[in-house]
Amino acid sequence: MKKIFGLLFVFFTLFSFSQTKILSWNLENFGKSKSEADLKFITNKVADFDIIAIQEVVAGYGGAQTVAKLAALLNEKGTKWDYSISDPTSSSSYKRERYAYIWKTKKLKLKGSPWLEKKYTLEIDREPYYATFEIDKKSFTLVNFHAITKSKQPETEIKYFKFLPDQYPQLNLIFLGDFNCPQSHTVFYPLKKKGYESVLKNQKTTLKQKCQNNICLASEFDNIFYPQNRIKLYNSGTILFYKDFDSLQEARNISDHIPIWFEFSVN
Repeated sequence: MKKIFGLLFVFFTLFSFSQTKILSWNLENFGKSKSEADLKFITNKVADFDIIAIQEVVAGYGGAQTVAKLAALLNEKGTKWDYSISDPTSSSSYKRERYAYIWKTKKLKLKGSPWLEKKYTLEIDREPYYATFEIDKKSFTLVNFHAITKSKQPETEIKYFKFLPDQYPQLNLIFLGDFNCPQSHTVFYPLKKKGYESVLKNQKTTLKQKCQNNICLASEFDNIFYPQNRIKLYNSGTILFYKDFDSLQEARNISDHIPIWFEFSVN
């Protein structure tokens, strides 16, 4: 009987190890404006995940340093984390930002160096940031993205995403971030025809200025798109962190977006 329990323990341990939990969060103006208390709050919200993809890291002084502080706070919890920060995107100074990844080194191995998309820098204001990770000798590549605002028609940028799977045929691409556009928009149809699916549907992810009739979320902007033939989805969801605060105004000091996540394995 002990032998059976031992085998079951090993099986479930290996099974859970092969699954990866990714969290994506637009951490509005992530830089020196975030206090120590803000960073500790964020740390507690993200510590149970394996990879954290961050959008809207400040391009100037304070952005990269704040990512490093967040990684240090995560390391204090007893698990080793590493991080990678992009160069500033190639858009105008007003729109320039950085992206970041933070990941558990025991769970995942970074393959090669992350990079900003080079081909569509003229067509995409904040070109996406790629990073390839390996788990159980299987790889996937995250494509971290923050689109232009809704008023500037983000679909004019997103339409180029349909070319990326063919541009990187050897990579297992997973698109994630703040698209400023709902997954139901026709601009995502070409990706879906290639076998991609969104992990969230009809899920709003941005905060209102004030809750109205207990409705606190405004727009369906953040999502993750994965190739169904290469990725097995186990679970997904959001973290309604604003419920920890007395008002949305206080919550918005953290961000005007909620984090989204999904759990998966590579086929």
